[in-house]
This record gives sequence, C-alpha cells and structure tokens, in this order.
Amino acid sequence: MTLHRVDKLSDERLTEYVRLTDHQLRDLVDPAHSRMICESALVIKTALDMNLVPSSLFIEERRMESIKDILDRIPSEVPIYVATGDLMSAVCGYHVTRGVLGCFPRPKQMTVEEALKGATRIAVLEDIVDVTNVGAIFRSAAALGIDALLLAPRCADPLNRRAIRVSMGTVLQVPWARMADPWPKATFELLHAQGFTCAAMALDESAVALDNPMLSSLGRLALFFGTEGDGLTHESLEGCDMKITIPMCHGVDSLNVAAASAVAFWQLCHHRHAQGISGAFPPQAH
Repeated sequence: MTLHRVDKLSDERLTEYVRLTDHQLRDLVDPAHSRMICESALVIKTALDMNLVPSSLFIEERRMESIKDILDRIPSEVPIYVATGDLMSAVCGYHVTRGVLGCFPRPKQMTVEEALKGATRIAVLEDIVDVTNVGAIFRSAAALGIDALLLAPRCADPLNRRAIRVSMGTVLQVPWARMADPWPKATFELLHAQGFTCAAMALDESAVALDNPMLSSLGRLALFFGTEGDGLTHESLEGCDMKITIPMCHGVDSLNVAAASAVAFWQLCHHRHAQGISGAFPPQAH
C-alpha cells in the first residue's frame, strides 16, 4: 500500500474530495477524465466488483484495520490518504460514520439499447432533480426487480456523490441510460417500437389502481415518474398508454416519488420473484 498522512484541508492531494464540484468531477469536456466519489466500504466494494480501479482512497485512520479486505484489492500504485475523523467530517460537511471514501473513474455510459436488452420492467424518470430521490429510486429498483432505468435529459445525475451514497452503490449495478431530446417524443417512439406499454404514475380519476391484476399480465412495462412537485408533464401524461395510481387511506393523496416508486416496483415485480426470476443485472462495460 502507498499510505499518505494528511492533516489539513488545503492539502492539494485532496482536491478531488474537497475542491471539485460534482459537475467538475463529471468533466463533460473530457469524459476520459470523469470521476465520481464513492462513500462507505460497501459502495467501494461494489465499484471494485464492477472492475473499476480507484485513482485514490481517503480513509479515516481508525478504519484501516476493519477494511483490510478492501485494501488488499487496491493496486499498490494507488495512493491511500489517511486522516482523522474530524478532518474527514470537515471534508464531507457532516459527521462521517463510515470513514471510507474513494475516487473512481465514472463507468462508461450505457446506450439505451444496452440498458433495455432483455428488460421487461423499467422505470422512466422525468426531470427528478433531487439526487437523494434518484439514489433512493435506484436502490428500490435494484431490490425489487426493476430491470433498467431511463432518465430524461434534465434528470439529476445518478453518479452524483450523494446519489451514489443513498443508492448504496446500486447506481453502479442497475442498467440505466439517459434519453436524448426531443423529450418525451423520442422516448415514446423507442419504447413503443420495442413493445413496451407506457404507464404514467399519476393522480387521475381515469387511472388504474396499482393492484389491478391486469397490470401483471403486461409483457413489457415502462413506469413513468415525474418531478417531486408537479409530477409528470402534460406531454408525458398524454403520451403514455395508461395511468396508474396507488390506492391510499386517511385522506392522503400522494407519496414522495421515491416512496411511490418502491410501492409500484414491489406490486408490479413481485410475481417475478415468485416465479424464480432473480433480477440479476447483465455485466456493464467500463
């Protein structure tokens, strides 16, 4: 291991962790230099399992022994920066309980065709801008059997630092692709051409209840989820083949988009688990 002790935030070696924004890490001008920050041992293990090699690790000194299994997988030339818990908390802006950060290259972006290969249940996210919600949706998608996600052009970045953390690394596992403009016209054309029924999750009197048995019989289903405030745009609602709503009690009329997605994923995918379908994701290119 190549260990380096750091004791101040101004240390230039911490630039990727301290001074670069998520947008700068993404580096749209030169994708070959794009980076992402992974937090926690679990997320770093996931990145390593995806054959991603970190450019560096940043570790709280008390965690060194407990993550020996991770350190054994790191090439000797990769620098490992070690600091106190207080310094790491100052870097992250909150108290760090997991104490392990890693800077990794961003995975190669999948094409829409790659993401949809073999998929029968997918989620489409329209302009969801809260990275916490995006991360939570990915985590539910991985846990509950969604095969892939498609993102509108203005949807938040799943490889944002916080989105990765909230997703517990599942943004590195679930196939996903970002759609191009014109949105949503091009997306509907593509999905319909591939035999998907497009369903809007929406509060609408004409909507089908989520527990309607008819929904489980659909061969390929794309669930559309809208923004945190206004929901799906008029164009997306009109372009969908049907609307689906979650029956609720006690006068509650809606759920947070992350919570609503989890309910929908379970209801519309659980029969696949009963049939022994594992929901394993295909290998992704890096």
